[in-house]
Amino acid sequence: MLEEGAPPSGAPRRRTSRFSLRTPRTKVDWFLTVIRVGVLAVLLVGFLAFIAQEINPDNPFARWANPDATGLTGPQFRGLVVSGVAQGSMYGLIALGYSMVYGVLGFINFAHGEVFMVGAMTGMITSNKLADAGLWESNFIGSLVFIVIVSIIVSTLTAVVMERVAYRPLRGSPRLIPLITSIGVSFFLQNASVVLLGPASKSYPDVPDWVKAKHTFLQVEGGKILVVVVAALSMSALWYYVDRTKTGKAMRAVAEDAEIAALMGINVNRTIVKVFAVGGAMAGMAGILWGILFRSVIHTTGFLPGIKAFSAAVVGGIGHLGGAMAGGLSIGVAESVGPLLILEPLGVSGVSQLRDAVAFSMLIIVLLVRPAGLFGERLPGEDRA
Repeated sequence: MLEEGAPPSGAPRRRTSRFSLRTPRTKVDWFLTVIRVGVLAVLLVGFLAFIAQEINPDNPFARWANPDATGLTGPQFRGLVVSGVAQGSMYGLIALGYSMVYGVLGFINFAHGEVFMVGAMTGMITSNKLADAGLWESNFIGSLVFIVIVSIIVSTLTAVVMERVAYRPLRGSPRLIPLITSIGVSFFLQNASVVLLGPASKSYPDVPDWVKAKHTFLQVEGGKILVVVVAALSMSALWYYVDRTKTGKAMRAVAEDAEIAALMGINVNRTIVKVFAVGGAMAGMAGILWGILFRSVIHTTGFLPGIKAFSAAVVGGIGHLGGAMAGGLSIGVAESVGPLLILEPLGVSGVSQLRDAVAFSMLIIVLLVRPAGLFGERLPGEDRA
């Protein structure tokens, strides 16, 4: 006898497939598809126009796209890429703090950009004091190490106090509350900087000639080499700390499930403080590199780099440390090269003023194509399905 609902003998069995259960595409899905195709088409046309202008500015396609485009020489393109990598390295260092806090607590600390500003301001004050004492010029390397240590200590303390005073009392509250609180902390730190140091822009002392000179066969400025090397070393040290040390394992356990980690004997509060401390140290390091490279800081210095670093964390995959650095490099190179590589060949005017727009367009493009980021997001335990 056949069981109820079974096909008769000899009849082919219906094979169920996961594809047969797929929900039909909605109008929103089709709209997003059109947007994706349109964005990719613009990027492709702009890149092809750039290639055409580089090969022969007088060819019909190049004249149609933008007859006034000047193109880029090899040294110019190389310089833009190097500048993008240097700036992206700093974005990546700041983004590490966003990713670490989100991976453990599941909220975005929008005051993290001001921790970066505090590190940059501390380096400015310390370096000028050393310059007044004559140590900045006579022993630049020793002075640089000293201001890095001081800035890391101050920015780390800032992040730890922020967590203890502003965020710990709100733990367990709806996430909108600590998010709004972080914005308030951001404005508080900006205004505290204005009260203590004034609203005017502050400058680092002049750096030695070898920092400004160009080195290697690529003719890269010493300051940019310093930024990239220090960022790479900092990322390597952070990877070792999180992946190989007992404290790093505790951080990963708290990110996986804070309650079970507490039952296993891990001090959750202490571990979260260490997460903020490490993120603050990375931001302080980025602040020093920013000051050395650009030499000018102001109370709003942390705002735009902080937003771009958050974008970098999302581009790489929020909660993924390697993704944060990769996202920072991607945004840095995109905002450096993109205006002249894509926009100018299309005839867009004032491309030098569109760096920020290109950086945030990078975020939108990645979210349209891969919403989870380049490396996939890593959610805190309570957010996992």
